Amino acid sequence: MLELLNKKWFLSINAAPGTPDGLIEFAKFCAQYTLYLIPIILAAMWFMGNRHTRSQALVCVITALFALSLGALCSTFYFHPRPFMIPLGHTWIVHAPDSSFPSDHGTLFFSAAIAFMLHKARAAGGFLLAVSLFVAWSRVFLGVHFPFDMLGALLMAIIANMLIAPVWKKYGETVTTMCEAISSKLFFLFPLKG
Repeated sequence: MLELLNKKWFLSINAAPGTPDGLIEFAKFCAQYTLYLIPIILAAMWFMGNRHTRSQALVCVITALFALSLGALCSTFYFHPRPFMIPLGHTWIVHAPDSSFPSDHGTLFFSAAIAFMLHKARAAGGFLLAVSLFVAWSRVFLGVHFPFDMLGALLMAIIANMLIAPVWKKYGETVTTMCEAISSKLFFLFPLKG
């Protein structure tokens, strides 16, 4: 029942032949290149911000890595084929034929967005959440993911944030101090502010 719903939902979003080239190119940009926004935002927060923004950047990285690890563990025990492996719909970008559930891209974006919002970096969090929705749409639209892959990614992100947030509240200051010391030695040409 759920699988049938997943397939129907996918087909309602997936780009069909005759879709305008501009829309396909926009989706490809969202699916493949928005990924670079996250390290750019994190680097800006780390090197151009203060201690508080560095703490926000760190908890974002740790939460995202934990969420991706949860997703990888999930994929190990539950294999779900991608649409083009069935085959179903139309595929507009090349992708390895690995498990589709949960989406790594979705997991990364959702976990980063939620982490930022939970730790009061609301502008960055809100921006990444908006981008997350475009990423989720584009990867289904282009035929490499099912909608439920994105819901699974959101679930991984929520679980990771729920588990990391209380730990960060207790140990965040210590971890931030340690990472600032390491950063000052490795990147001595870029002294930290604040």
